[in-house]
Amino acid sequence: MTKRWGERPLRVLVAGGGIAGQALAFWLTRGGHQVTVAERFPALRAAGAQVDLRGQGIEAVERMGLLGAVRGKLVDEAGVAFIDAHGKAKATIMANTSGRGRQTLTSEYEIMRGDLVRILHDATRDDAEYIFGKSVNGFEQDEHKVVAHFSDDSHGEYDLLIGADGQGSRIRRAILPEGFDPYWRIGIHMAYWFVPRIASDSNIRDTYMIPGGRQIMRRSHNPTETQAYFVIREESEDASAIHRAPVERQQEFWASRFHGAGWQTERFIEGMKTSPLFYSQEIVQVRTDTWSKGRVVLAGDAAHCASPYSGMGISGSLVGAHVLAGEINRHPGDLPTALANYESALRPFVNEIQGQVNPRLLRLGMPMTQRAIGAFQATTALACFLHIPDFVARLSKEDRGGNWQLPENPAPTNTA
Repeated sequence: MTKRWGERPLRVLVAGGGIAGQALAFWLTRGGHQVTVAERFPALRAAGAQVDLRGQGIEAVERMGLLGAVRGKLVDEAGVAFIDAHGKAKATIMANTSGRGRQTLTSEYEIMRGDLVRILHDATRDDAEYIFGKSVNGFEQDEHKVVAHFSDDSHGEYDLLIGADGQGSRIRRAILPEGFDPYWRIGIHMAYWFVPRIASDSNIRDTYMIPGGRQIMRRSHNPTETQAYFVIREESEDASAIHRAPVERQQEFWASRFHGAGWQTERFIEGMKTSPLFYSQEIVQVRTDTWSKGRVVLAGDAAHCASPYSGMGISGSLVGAHVLAGEINRHPGDLPTALANYESALRPFVNEIQGQVNPRLLRLGMPMTQRAIGAFQATTALACFLHIPDFVARLSKEDRGGNWQLPENPAPTNTA
């Protein structure tokens, strides 16, 4: 039995069955609430590329009792190499596995997104109701309830609606002023997919810089598969619009930007055509002045996407779910107080992790000329020779979430 917080359980609808949605289901059901998770995909979205846990995100998973399960699924990535057109490493920054300081470019906790999704689902499926192939198309609310309208023309009545529906959140569009743009853009775009692994694909992530602000990354997550990433600096309308185009058009776009770029570019372009996974996105942050309106509240990327370059996207979702569920569990009869506390408690952390993304530093890592690429590699090589990245990581007193402290547990858990 789990402990019930408050006089009666709340009926909570979570729109979105990703990391944030499932973490919310974990803590809210342990607070005694009736949780329904609506996921628009027909099955669990246990796909995606490699993600990492850092700082407070590791602590959030540990408090759920799931750190052992996560450790059992970690990807073996020992570090990051910056390579030339022949695949020769010019500089390599290794992961910080000392248990002290902050993580480097590679985290001690690298895991495939699908594995983390499955771990969370196994921990919540017996307590929460999951509805697949169904999305929240709209809602109306008053001081007593929220009525959600689903994509199959059905509807349901709830005490609280949580929008955990990602970077492109429909729920967010419904509660923010018309015409408000929540996206902070940095002029960088990314696509990734899987290709068959070959003998030269090691457990070191390769990063290949190409003139024109282009970059290719390769990382391997199991004995048979390798992830390929294409990244560009581009602020054209074509680049911003391509992510909404059909997949075939997206793949043509990325192939056209990288054909003839050297190293293993043609291998990756060819593998793109038969990959079981392909995803194209603009690198953005979600920045809004408020995360709630009445009985509707945003969580995870829908509220505060920090972007992949923050290194704290997944950790931010886990931490945000921890804070939101905790406030709901402590104030089930006073949702205005719960949601106000959620914003005031989490906002400093979000500001910290979003501030980790510095466009000037990102542009340094994506040079426009071969001369600038050579300078970057030479400088990085000298720093690695002097062990500077290792010393800085080990001596740092805090990771990317700063010195912000994770609040008390949202609810009791009997998970070992």
